[in-house]
Amino acid sequence: MSLRRSRLDIQLEVLNTVRDGVDKPTRIMYAANMSWNPVRKILDSLVDGGLLSMTSTAVGNRSKKRYEITEKGISVLNYFEGAKELVDLR
Repeated sequence: MSLRRSRLDIQLEVLNTVRDGVDKPTRIMYAANMSWNPVRKILDSLVDGGLLSMTSTAVGNRSKKRYEITEKGISVLNYFEGAKELVDLR
């Protein structure tokens, strides 16, 4: 039986991925095992919520985006990791 990930699970996985040093959108997509459109929406919502910050640099005709976790994002990860330990979900 295949279990689907919730939106919260996906957001936490993306936050963990960025915290671990993966900062390029395509690499985040691969690490989270997602397709492009959903990961783009998740990244946008995390930036809007202040959990990630995005920097964009122009290279020729293209712009390169990089993501970095914010203090608020780290706090959210710590909160949910603590909650998982209390409940001991496995």
